[in-house]
Amino acid sequence: MRSILYPIFFLLLGYTGFSQNASAQLDSIIKKYEDYRAYDRSEHPLGLYKKEVYKKSAEFSEELLAELDGIKTSELSESEKISAALLEYDLRHTVKSYEFKSYLNPLLSDAGFHLSLNYHIRDLNTYSQVKNYLNKLNAIPAYVDQHFVLLREGLETGITQPLVIFEGYENTYDSQIVDNYQDSYFYAPFENLPSSLSEKQKDSVQKAAQLAIENNVIPQFKRIKTFFETEYFPGTRKALGASDLPNGNEYYDYLLEYYTTMDMSAEEVHQLGLSEVERINSEMKKVMAETGFEGSFSEFFEFLRTDEQFYAKTPEELLMIARDIAKRIDAKLPAYFTKLPRRPYGVAEVPAAIAPKYTTGRYVGPSNETDPGYYWVNTYDLPSRPTYVLPSLTAHEAVPGHHLQGSLNRELGDSIPRFRRNYYISAFGEGWGLYSEFLADEMGIYRTPYEVFGKLTYEQWRACRLVVDTGIHAKGWTRDQAVDFMKNNTALSIHEINTEVDRYISWPGQAVSYKIGELKIRELRKKAEEALGADFDIRKFHEVILEEGVVTLPILEKRVMDYITNPS
Repeated sequence: MRSILYPIFFLLLGYTGFSQNASAQLDSIIKKYEDYRAYDRSEHPLGLYKKEVYKKSAEFSEELLAELDGIKTSELSESEKISAALLEYDLRHTVKSYEFKSYLNPLLSDAGFHLSLNYHIRDLNTYSQVKNYLNKLNAIPAYVDQHFVLLREGLETGITQPLVIFEGYENTYDSQIVDNYQDSYFYAPFENLPSSLSEKQKDSVQKAAQLAIENNVIPQFKRIKTFFETEYFPGTRKALGASDLPNGNEYYDYLLEYYTTMDMSAEEVHQLGLSEVERINSEMKKVMAETGFEGSFSEFFEFLRTDEQFYAKTPEELLMIARDIAKRIDAKLPAYFTKLPRRPYGVAEVPAAIAPKYTTGRYVGPSNETDPGYYWVNTYDLPSRPTYVLPSLTAHEAVPGHHLQGSLNRELGDSIPRFRRNYYISAFGEGWGLYSEFLADEMGIYRTPYEVFGKLTYEQWRACRLVVDTGIHAKGWTRDQAVDFMKNNTALSIHEINTEVDRYISWPGQAVSYKIGELKIRELRKKAEEALGADFDIRKFHEVILEEGVVTLPILEKRVMDYITNPS
């Protein structure tokens, strides 16, 4: 694919050919990439989501891939080689995603174009942020129009989500349809405007906010409701697996490669999952015996799902427990890391608009220089949120998991190209998150056998994903099969199991990245410990893992093996 704008585009960017050395060539290609990815936020505050934009992006990516192929990588430094490899990984994904038309399916069971708007609801600390936020609210009609076009083409071509994942989906838009603009979640940031604004400015801003919400927010969510319930849901497919999409088997094979960053077949992933499930089950039974519980494995699961001692009585109590665990982990970090992030994080509840279909918890990174990161805890349906898993969840989502890793990545600054500072590869990021749950055990964070069991049930949860994801998308499993497998092998609540299975159905391949990444990190640590013996330094090992930011698993393996050879 070659765009007719290609020669003009590169002239504008200062394209000078391939007479440069390898490092200069790479810098030139990265600059073109970063310039292309940037767009005028004042003109398109919420971005552009049009078919022609995806097409041009794929064409541009193919051109840059050809240029990358011409670089003598042997002449690059290690960090430059990593930049080249990550850029190739990203560009190839852009091309493949366009080929498979994944842009026609911008929905997940717990996410979607309309739900993404919630991530823009932040505290407003400057007048510039106020103006930007107002511009985003007023851009919602165009944003919705663009996605309706894509979703309608998805219906025509058979590229949709299965209908089964949309049970309860009305919560994602009904909560935004209110009679009074002040009851809208989108108005909340205007309740506490920056003190730098005069009273006159505050009045003006709040009037503009009222108009934006009454004219461009609430009416659009009414349109979204009508579209989903009268047009989209009736036209979605009934089959579950990605294999039932156009070119579905090839698509799923590619997604496994993309999310694991390794060459693994669906069958290999499935069998690895079964092996891990069996191993972790044996460990869980040992811990169950330590609790003194007398009964079967399934009876113990039922005990954990129903006994009141394991559940908070109020959302505030659940958040309080999570914050206590977070601070206990904070105190342990210097013993395990040479560098800690400057950016702080908060602990907050998942927004009510998305909580019913949302996962147990998640990390949300800062969107500007004045924001902290946030560890979100889901307080919806408290009887499905056991406290004995909170240590694992906190270690994964906050520290030493996503907040620590992501913040250090962003704080690498000019030592890496700009595109790498907020880059994310699921196998690395989620693998590190799950490894962090394992690391919390060494830190002494799990204080009861039940919390240790919570750690194991979370590890088992990720092992089950290998089985369930491949079962659904490559082996024709039904939803009931997936739910039963999760129910029989984890102590997750039935609500969590249902929301998680819907997530795996709607997001093929992503769920396998966690366990694959964690196993690789633990494998590399074991190799380093065995090779270095008394010279092994856990702080140095973690520095090797994190100091180049997000990388693919093959890159990570090479870095650790080089460290083993030369640990100084």
